[in-house]
Amino acid sequence: MMMNHLGLWFCSLLLVVFLAQQVSAECEVCEKFLGKLVKHLEAEQIEKESDIKAELKKMCRAAKGKENRFCYYIGATDDAATGLLNEVTRPLSHHIPVDNICKKLKKQDSQICELKYEKDIDWKNVNLQKMRVKQLKKILNNWGEECRGCIEKSDFIKRINDLKPKYVHSEL
Repeated sequence: MMMNHLGLWFCSLLLVVFLAQQVSAECEVCEKFLGKLVKHLEAEQIEKESDIKAELKKMCRAAKGKENRFCYYIGATDDAATGLLNEVTRPLSHHIPVDNICKKLKKQDSQICELKYEKDIDWKNVNLQKMRVKQLKKILNNWGEECRGCIEKSDFIKRINDLKPKYVHSEL
């Protein structure tokens, strides 16, 4: 009888841990991007809402990929149609935790929490020959590089292999 209760308690604990991980990864891009912003604001000792807004827009100008899409959704890019910027800067000026801000943003625009980072490439085991040209182009684009004059798949692979030492350090 005691073993059954212990087993039930253990399963319940595992379920709670699993659900906690799911909730924390729910707004991955939002939490990570705003987390970086908060660290920057603390380092620069910026606390006024107007200054936070300026720093957020500055960070968004340099953002790429999913982070740029997040900035678009909250209205921090020049071409954005929405205006949720105050829903981010006001709570940040009051030191509200980033995960709470993202949960509130999700209620206003569910797309914000649907953004997920793409999985990193395992450079030790990747076979570029098996990748599509579109994926190879995306790798170069993420690095901020181009492949001028590339026509064949082998041209893109050669360019990536040439640039790999510059962009892939710890994994090789």
